Amino acid sequence: MYPHLDAVRVEQVWVESGVVHISARTCETPVACPDCGRSSARVHSRYPRTLADLAVGGRPVSIGLSVRRLFCDRPRCGRRTFAEQVEGLTVRYQRRTPLLQQLVEMAAVLLAGRGGSRVLRILNVPLSRTSVLFHLMRMPQPLVSTPRVLGVDDFALYAGTYGSLLVDVDTRLPLTLWEGRDAEKLSTWLGEHPGVEIVCRDGSPTYRQGITAGAPDALQVSGRFHLWQGLSRRVQEIATAHRGCLRAAAPDPEPAPSPTSAEPDPEAADTPARRHAKRLFEAVHAVTDTTRGRSYHSIARELGLNRRTVRKYARATTWQECIRRRYPRRPTPLDPYLGYLRQRWDEGEPNAFVLHQEIAAKGYRGHYQQVKLAIQPLRRGLPLEEVHERAPTPREVARWIATAPDQRGLHVRGRLSRLLEHCPELRRTHELVREFDAMLDTQDAALLPAWLDRLTTSRLPALASMAKSIREDEAAVVQGITTPFSSGVNEGRITDVKLQKRIMGGRAGVPLLRPRVVLIAHLRRRYT
Repeated sequence: MYPHLDAVRVEQVWVESGVVHISARTCETPVACPDCGRSSARVHSRYPRTLADLAVGGRPVSIGLSVRRLFCDRPRCGRRTFAEQVEGLTVRYQRRTPLLQQLVEMAAVLLAGRGGSRVLRILNVPLSRTSVLFHLMRMPQPLVSTPRVLGVDDFALYAGTYGSLLVDVDTRLPLTLWEGRDAEKLSTWLGEHPGVEIVCRDGSPTYRQGITAGAPDALQVSGRFHLWQGLSRRVQEIATAHRGCLRAAAPDPEPAPSPTSAEPDPEAADTPARRHAKRLFEAVHAVTDTTRGRSYHSIARELGLNRRTVRKYARATTWQECIRRRYPRRPTPLDPYLGYLRQRWDEGEPNAFVLHQEIAAKGYRGHYQQVKLAIQPLRRGLPLEEVHERAPTPREVARWIATAPDQRGLHVRGRLSRLLEHCPELRRTHELVREFDAMLDTQDAALLPAWLDRLTTSRLPALASMAKSIREDEAAVVQGITTPFSSGVNEGRITDVKLQKRIMGGRAGVPLLRPRVVLIAHLRRRYT
């Protein structure tokens, strides 16, 4: 375990109170002065040191080491005496061996305060969470060298509070982070680290100003991820503005459900769920109508119900409003193949495994179990469940339009085709999105000015505003389309920052978050 301990002689080993004690002393070998480097063997005195080491057999280890204090005989050296240090065993002012100290530091980097303290307690190294954080904060940070390609992006620290993260795109390692996303801090950092050639960022004008002030010669690249994200957000806004057209995505749009009338259907009223709802409604209103101002808590205690149940029935005007309605089944990837499954069943093929193989050859990517569950009604002599498609949400429509045509499922293709035929605005949006996607695929920005003109004249306010913001940063957008540099590394590191925040319960400030994010990235690189 300690290959360079030739200068130490073990005298005694014993176990007391569950602790392994080791008594040792240093040998009479010359030691170099820490100031002048001259070796000395003249002993001034000896004194004991107590060191904690890694546990052995589940028992903590305590080393009692007798070390020497030596004279430095060099006249010009300002140090008269010095204490010897044993390489691999002792460190100045430290009561742990380097191996144990490294274990404490790794636990602090990987698990932070409470988690690190619990793991160390399992390893028979009792430390409080504050002590673990203390060791984390005093660890030296890696030296920051000026990167050739710098990535800059923001992330959410708390509600309404953001931070900035700098990443070396070439090495994919984080450099530093700070609270806020102002241009002055970024400009100051770039001024202290001259030599940055390329900066990948989002479309924020704040970062644009900071980079221009701190590194005016650097090439600014607007990340393709942020460009596509901004375009998808505009598509969602357009879909929200044309929400009335979204019901056309279903093959047989169902009329909107009419409000439940006060007089229920006589056959439906005879179900157990309706009788239960009516009984609870009458019981709650029998109390609330007779005693005004009574709290829901007291009524719930009296009736033996939950407070939320009492509140729901007390606020309802009729008992029909409290019935849990069964919403239509959501569409699944298996829905386009239900007709084929019914046809093959009628032809005499009851094997779900064979049916799964047949529809897999037609493009189905789901699991065999889904097919097995889908044909269960046929085994009981019942028809397959009818598919009642609901209208898609604006976010779903934006995802359909942003997805490449060859990556859309068969079900999505049919619904999107019906929707685009019904809504000319969404059809125009889809064409513009495909044109921008072609520019990204070919890395050719020659058609960008004409595309921006089409956005401006599209009579869609969301796309017109995007065209205006791109024109203000057109040079960086062109670099983002034509060059291989992107902000993908930044997004990956921001995901890691969010992970570290969750590990620490979201309560870590920037002074603690910065060393964890930087050190854990280097630690992973070292042991990968």
